[in-house]
Parts: sequence; structure tokens; C-alpha cells
Amino acid sequence: MPRLPVLLYRWGWRSAPAAGFAQTPAVAPAAERKASGPGSRAAPVISPEIMADRQVTFRLRAPNAKAVTLSGQFTRGTTTMSKDDRGLWSVTVGPVDPGIYEYSLNVDGIAMIDPSNREIKPMRAPRTSILEIPGEPALLHDFQAVPHGKVTLHWYASKALGRRRALQVYTPPGYDGDLSARFPTLYLFHGSGDNEATWVAHGRANWILDNLIAQKRAKPMIVVMLDGHAATPSAAAGRSSGIAAFERDLLEDAMPLVVASYRTGENALSRAIVGLSMGGGQSLTIGLTHPGLFAWVGGMSSAVGNGASLVSDPAALNRQLKLLWIACGKDDSLIKANQDFDVTLTAQGVRHEFVTTEGNHSWPVWRRYLADFAPKLF
Repeated sequence: MPRLPVLLYRWGWRSAPAAGFAQTPAVAPAAERKASGPGSRAAPVISPEIMADRQVTFRLRAPNAKAVTLSGQFTRGTTTMSKDDRGLWSVTVGPVDPGIYEYSLNVDGIAMIDPSNREIKPMRAPRTSILEIPGEPALLHDFQAVPHGKVTLHWYASKALGRRRALQVYTPPGYDGDLSARFPTLYLFHGSGDNEATWVAHGRANWILDNLIAQKRAKPMIVVMLDGHAATPSAAAGRSSGIAAFERDLLEDAMPLVVASYRTGENALSRAIVGLSMGGGQSLTIGLTHPGLFAWVGGMSSAVGNGASLVSDPAALNRQLKLLWIACGKDDSLIKANQDFDVTLTAQGVRHEFVTTEGNHSWPVWRRYLADFAPKLF
């Protein structure tokens, strides 16, 4: 972000971006919030500060700014922040329901992350900070006192794409115990703008699986998460070209790497594929056109496009698939496309489950969908 130093100077920030981060219900001591004396360094800014009653205060030191607002998934529209005589902007919202939310600040018309919060949604170009309110009792995506699996980052040379790529692999609790045991595999894809880290760092897929497995609601499984942005900038425009490049990388490079490195199942009955938004379009396209590879296929809020072209032999698909599962929120911008796909599949005689829920095109919905889909597998 080359303009960042200029913006820091303009708005008068003095503290390090990650200093004073607080994600606990404790109230910051008054001494920490008190202005420093002449010539001394300003106290760290604490933002967000979560109170015991789940009210949350956001702060930003920007004495030269003219207007600062807050927007996030926990509030409607934007909320105006107010400035004190020390140039510290703040606003308190809530109580906020337990969950994980994205938010950003807007300073004089420029959207930005919260510089005092080190929790940032991993994206190709990060632009939102994260607020997490733990649940009592704990929510399914919360870190709980259960056995935990591992997440491993793999770099690999994609021969199909001619460049270096990355993927993350979750292995369930107990994977390293019985070395003769094999595990089914779920290929889990993100949406546009995100990357291979987002399903773990923001979606909490690993903790969701840990908790489901501990509750015996899901079978222990390996989960593979790739970078969904496979097409090069010089590639032809359009969704089809992006899916084609991603498909080549998945089938020719990523899947062979996973099979060689992990004790995976050996046939389609031990493989599932699902994704959200852009990743939903990828999972449905690849899954439905390769039923010999995946017996479990799903899509969440999918950018599905022309679904009619995905099914060439409905009878064969019904024989080969154990489950075709599609879900979308009623307020999602892609609900019409998913409803049309449901109508198309029904007209073709393809067995499937189509689920509509409350919610829009956002991560709170997709975490819930993963918790719904995983127990249906294997």
C-alpha cells in the first residue's frame, strides 16, 4: 500500500498499528487511555475493546481527520465516530451478538482497516478487520476444550499453471495415531478475493471440524483448501476461463500432491468437494463434470452460471453421486441463480438437496453451511 505513509502523516497517527490490541471483555485501565504529557509518546490505542455486556468500543487516533465512520457486519449502514480534544475518535456499539464479524473504518472518504487491531481477514488485498465475540456457551466455530487437528501449509510448483501455488491441509485429531488408517478428503474452496488461508483464519474450518468430530457429528476427515485464483492476468476474461485453469491445477497438481502426502481414501466415495460463491461455481462445475472423482458435491451461495451445461447424463450422475447439496441465503445476491439451478436440476431429474436459509452473502452464513454440510459426508 504505497500511500500508507502519506495517510499516516496526514491523519496524525503516532502509535504502532498493532499496539494495544484487545479482544477480551476487560476494560482498559484509565491510565492507558489518559493522554501523555508534553513531549512524551502517546498512549497505545485500544480498538476494539469488548465490554462484559458485549458492547464494543472502536477507537482511532487521527487528529487531522475531518470525519470518521465505522461500518461492519454487526451494524446497519455506517456509524459516525466522534473526536475528543486529543484527536482520538471513538464510538461504542452493541451489545453485539456472539460471532465473527468484518468491519472497516472510513477516514475522510478513504476506507481502511483498524490500525490498532492485528486481526485482519486474509485476502489477496486485505481491506477488513475482524471483531470476534465468543459465545457462552461456545459456538461451533469457537476454540473449545476438545482434541484439535493440524493445519499445514504446502507450497508447490504447479506444472499446469507454470507458477508457484499454495494450499492448506487440515488433518483431524488422531491422524498421527494409527498410521495404517486412511481418511476421506473434503476439498473446500473460498470465494472471490480470498485465498487459501481464509477458510482457516476467518472461516474457522479447522475448529468447526474439531468440534463436530468431538461431538461425533462428523467423521474425521482431511480438508484441503486451495487458492481459487488460478487464471493469470493475461488469461481470457470470464468465469469459464478461471474455472478451467483452477480445474487443471486441482486435478493435475494439487490432488496428486495431497494423495502422495496424506493417507487419503482411494475412490470417489471418500472424496467430497464444496465451495462458496466463486468457489461454489468451481466445486459444482468440477464435481458434476467429474462424478468419478467426487461422490459428494456441494455449493454455498454459488456463482453457478449456466447450470444446464453441467449435467450431460442425469441417470449416470444419480448413480454415481451420494449427495448433491446446494444452499443459499434468502437475502443473498445470488439467490435467483441458485433457485434457477434448482429448477434446472429438478427438470433434468437430478437428485439433490436445495436449502434456503436466512442470511446474505457473508461468512456468518458460510460457517453455518460448513457445519451443516460436513455431517452429511462419508
